[in-house]
Amino acid sequence: MSVGVLLMTHESMGAALVNAARHVLGRLPLPLQVQEVGAGDDPEQRLRAAAASARELDHGDGVLVLSDIYGATPCNIAQRLPQLGVHMRCVSGLNLPMLLRVLNYPEQSLDELAQTAAHGGRGGIVVDHP
Repeated sequence: MSVGVLLMTHESMGAALVNAARHVLGRLPLPLQVQEVGAGDDPEQRLRAAAASARELDHGDGVLVLSDIYGATPCNIAQRLPQLGVHMRCVSGLNLPMLLRVLNYPEQSLDELAQTAAHGGRGGIVVDHP
């Protein structure tokens, strides 16, 4: 078994990150789905769609939800998933290094993978020195 990964993002961002990850890795070693929230979307409908995706992804080890911005609508929807019975952890601040790090550790538990995601996201931010 493995943890499922659900990206909860503003529109077009999740698909672009998945395409970039496929470009780098070839195949994705964890089950992954994307739920993108558009400006005019009904949050309740998006919540139901996200819950359906999460249930499909969860094969017993839970779901890691990666959202783009803490406090924005995609993250707020993700944080309501446990009320619908979804076993999950949510990490915000999604970037490509975070996603790649997660996908490189498919054997990790949900809690470990959440920490790996956070470390990968932070570690991918570098300020160069001239």
